Amino acid sequence: MNSRRRFNGGSQQIASVKGRLILLLSLLIFFAAPSAACSDGTCQVRDSCAAATDCSPGLYCGNCAAMGKNQPFCIRGQATIPTSIMSGLPFNKYSWLVTHNSFSIVNAPLLTGPQRITFTNQEDSVTNQLLNGVRGFMLDMYDFEDDIWLCHSFNRQCFNITAFEPAINTLREIESFLSARPYEIVTIIIEDYVHKPRGLSKVFSDAGLDRYKFPVSEMPTKGHDWPTVDEMVAKNYRLLVFTSDSSKETAEGIAYQWNYMVENEPGDPGLRPRSCTNRKESKGLDSRSASLFLMNYFPTIPVQDEACKEHSTPLSDMVKSCYKAAGNLMPNFVAVNFYMRSDGGGVFDDLDQMNGQSLCGCNTITACKVGQYGVCKDIAAPNTTPGTNNKGGTFSGSVQMTSAAAPIIESATTFYIFFLFCPFLL
Repeated sequence: MNSRRRFNGGSQQIASVKGRLILLLSLLIFFAAPSAACSDGTCQVRDSCAAATDCSPGLYCGNCAAMGKNQPFCIRGQATIPTSIMSGLPFNKYSWLVTHNSFSIVNAPLLTGPQRITFTNQEDSVTNQLLNGVRGFMLDMYDFEDDIWLCHSFNRQCFNITAFEPAINTLREIESFLSARPYEIVTIIIEDYVHKPRGLSKVFSDAGLDRYKFPVSEMPTKGHDWPTVDEMVAKNYRLLVFTSDSSKETAEGIAYQWNYMVENEPGDPGLRPRSCTNRKESKGLDSRSASLFLMNYFPTIPVQDEACKEHSTPLSDMVKSCYKAAGNLMPNFVAVNFYMRSDGGGVFDDLDQMNGQSLCGCNTITACKVGQYGVCKDIAAPNTTPGTNNKGGTFSGSVQMTSAAAPIIESATTFYIFFLFCPFLL
């Protein structure tokens, strides 16, 4: 009798182990299935991935929990530079990626002592932003510590708790990029709280940027076209600088922003569906007295984890609304927070579509044929990797996203299996 009980007990244990093994095998098959279709750098946009190395160049492995997309998939993280496909057109015919508060970076070093108490808007360095195709930078400049600093502040003053770094540090990053890439054009848009006489022009000079600046005296007025990008490169007029302080145009030769561009409302007002209105300092969006158009698309309070949702269909819809509000004028600059976050193609895909429509009449810049407006290549798959010269920025499981790295499938599987066989830890 006892032996029979022992036999039955042993049989039950064996059956239990077999059941767990079957469950384990099923789990392994289930978790492995999403990555079976691609790996080793072959996965395209929105394909499931287990690590950054699964995704093609220009993509990274992340997720978008704000949209319920918790499992990792390949997300675009690099822009197509439109001049690499369609060159020779006036600068104001192109659309460029701009980062809002480019310097306000998550976990930036504390250079003033106390813990910083302010919002952050980006997740990687300005150098990395440049390498990923960002070509416009919104910088808030203040007098601080007998110098010019980048601060995300209030009351028109910079404080220890709102300061990020001396402006010259970021400007030198931009100078290094322009020096290394003599065919690139960069735009800087300054929210200007600098009162020191000639303080702004001095920091640009000290950073070595004077030789690249587009002279205010040659900037087009009354809505006329800008020179072609080729002409700008030939003259080395490869840095456009705009300030929010009208006095600086005469005093320091720095262009007053709203003499040369129109702009929609920043913050939450700029996110209202089917609405795109000018900010109070700007002329009407359909004004033809300025030939550049800055489209702001970022909330008043930045939230990292929500950015991927913001940079999906709502962003595409806002581009259409602003295009219509401006009298069928395509925005030249699209300014966003946390630019790499999206549910797949994000702001990068929107810019490709904008440039395709403006430059060649195609649905994406990658379909353009040089010198043939309206004659488009057959782009079979919309979710393929953007063209890249393999000189892009950093791509990893977190893409320098310091606080929200993408979950990795193997890690989740290991965690689950560990507790499956060690239930006493639960």
